[in-house]
Amino acid sequence: MSRVVVTGRIPKPGLDILRRDGHEVVAWGSEEQQPREQLLEQVRGADALLTLLTEQVDAELLDAAGEQLQVVANVAVGHNNIDVPVCRERGVVATNTPGVLTDATADIAMALILMASRRLGEGERVIRSGTPWQWGMFYLLGSGLQHKTLGVVGLGGIGAATARRARAFGMNVVYSSRSQAPRELELELGAHRVDMDTLLATSDVISLHCPYTSSTHHLLSSEEFAAMKRTAYVVNTARGPVVDEAALVEALKAGEIAGAGLDVFEDEPAVHPGLLECENAVLVPHLGSATIETRTAMATLAADNAVAVLAGREPPTPIR
Repeated sequence: MSRVVVTGRIPKPGLDILRRDGHEVVAWGSEEQQPREQLLEQVRGADALLTLLTEQVDAELLDAAGEQLQVVANVAVGHNNIDVPVCRERGVVATNTPGVLTDATADIAMALILMASRRLGEGERVIRSGTPWQWGMFYLLGSGLQHKTLGVVGLGGIGAATARRARAFGMNVVYSSRSQAPRELELELGAHRVDMDTLLATSDVISLHCPYTSSTHHLLSSEEFAAMKRTAYVVNTARGPVVDEAALVEALKAGEIAGAGLDVFEDEPAVHPGLLECENAVLVPHLGSATIETRTAMATLAADNAVAVLAGREPPTPIR
């Protein structure tokens, strides 16, 4: 029997998979993030860890777990919270949960595009605050999406799913990515690859779907905002630090861009106070994968990964 430590609260079907195989399961049952010192104590003697994106899986945590640790199964597609090279050095398999959250996150990206471009957040605040209002030809005018250009940064699964939704709204699609997308996908989306400078200059909406790495840290900052159309919108459902929040605040206040929609933030759960002052910023608390179906699928895939490694099998979705 192996000891499996689940570092945060996950849906019951994930726990059921672990228990069904007879493993000892130690699970943190609160929505609150576990204090680091308590976490380091909890993981001692673990053969497997199921981690959330709020936990930093680094040398310190691996040391605390011990040499018997075999697998770290991240309940997320992004894995910037895991020091993957250190895991590999120690023979610990690291896995993630790609695919199962693609549609849910693309839905949020499209929702943010609509909220920002049609000023829905501003409109709801008017109603909720009791501010007097009256229908008028020029009241809270937004921007339509038909025949506009969506610039997708990172045409992976979520980026492509967002582009499909945008196409249904009559948008054209360009993308910037580390590699050329398959020709069939380009034809399906009517998309063509451009360099980042061209994407910035020509897009009416820029939607970020790239992984967070040292090369994508502050991918959008003052220089990039200045290169965009003054009528452009930025949407981020990737990772917070891909956008320089201080520079975004300045661009929004100066009218360098028209608006932004953010599901992720540089220092979650903290939000740059300047963003709270920007009426043209739509801000939601990291809800990209927040559906019952998606979170359950993430938990069960992570559990399947852990169980496979403990049984000596290849996990379904290892981090390459």
